[in-house]
Amino acid sequence: MLAVLQRVSEARVIVDGETIGEIGPGLLTLVCAERGDTLAEADKLLAKVLKLRIFSDAAGKMNRSVQDVEGGLLIVSQFTLAADTAGGNRPSFTNAADPHAGKALYEHFVTRAQAAHPVVQTGRFASDMKVELVNDGPVTIPLRIAPPA
Repeated sequence: MLAVLQRVSEARVIVDGETIGEIGPGLLTLVCAERGDTLAEADKLLAKVLKLRIFSDAAGKMNRSVQDVEGGLLIVSQFTLAADTAGGNRPSFTNAADPHAGKALYEHFVTRAQAAHPVVQTGRFASDMKVELVNDGPVTIPLRIAPPA
């Protein structure tokens, strides 16, 4: 599974003119399931997201996690993270999980996040979403949890 984390001061997701998810300080988490991913990869990715130390401590060092700072999580599905641009100028998305599997893994990720963290908001799977954010830092971290070979 793939994710791009953006440390934010605030972020929100808008669908059809309506805000459906919104957080203050925390992590905007863009998530993509790839072909072959399982629930185990989703769980490992979530564990990494929750524990990654990318928030500043009192000394100004990135030493605290989203859980440590009690920040929000805004989780948004984004299959385009699986883009393959090696074949030319038009990206291929064949590495992305099929929509059924992708939705199941995304929903599992969200459900597990809601059980583990107090502030979780989401986008809407397979919707045309507008994402607004104020990137704090800026800090943007790509993550990949690959299935065992």
